[in-house]
Amino acid sequence: MAALTVEPELIVAGAGAGDPELITLKAYKLLQEVPVVLYDNLVNKSLLDYTKPGCENIYVGKLPYGDYTPQEQIHELIKEKAFSKGRVLRLKGGDPFIFGRGFEEILYARHHGIKTTFIPGITSMQASGFYDIPLTFRNISESIWVVTGTRKDGSLSADLQLAIQSKATVVIYMGMKKLPEISNIYIDKGYGDMPAAIIHYASLPYHKLVRGAIKDLPQLATEQHITHPALIIIGPVTDTALLAGTE
Repeated sequence: MAALTVEPELIVAGAGAGDPELITLKAYKLLQEVPVVLYDNLVNKSLLDYTKPGCENIYVGKLPYGDYTPQEQIHELIKEKAFSKGRVLRLKGGDPFIFGRGFEEILYARHHGIKTTFIPGITSMQASGFYDIPLTFRNISESIWVVTGTRKDGSLSADLQLAIQSKATVVIYMGMKKLPEISNIYIDKGYGDMPAAIIHYASLPYHKLVRGAIKDLPQLATEQHITHPALIIIGPVTDTALLAGTE
């Protein structure tokens, strides 16, 4: 009997904002079918309970400012497992195309002749709604700036300087290490009293939330022992009293 032909495929999927029930139905179904799952640090580990018997669940996470799996090693695993097992589900926290390097992995797979599929996920900023923080609100904020707090070289994105000049809601991913610097930029620009919030593990039972003026946010974070992973949201939409007053 001829051996079955393995068709290599990489499926890059978002696991959602932490709560395992926030994963898409499409990704949930694939979890039960694929022979290999490569999963990140922010993926809720309970999702691995849905994989089929014999599925290889391989951790390739990156702890913020700590231990991590080199991207080159992840690429090699993608190639090795795709050509030996067929479909590889690359499961990433949130949405893989929002500061998740998901498209880098898709490009790598395509370069090596591997079929690719993308499944979006609910990104962590969308979980702000659990705390009555809409990212947009009529007559208050009609746009969103989504900025990374940590560039490849470790510096703060220069886009923040532009975002401050707009009336948009500013959402900063991976910014906790830069929180004092972010706060000082707003103070220097005369916006130290701008309402802001930090959400830590937004959709999980052990979440934390602080609200206050951006000038006070570093102290509030220290008092509440809030570190990464957390989302920084800056703008009037974080002020529930202000939003309620618009009714």
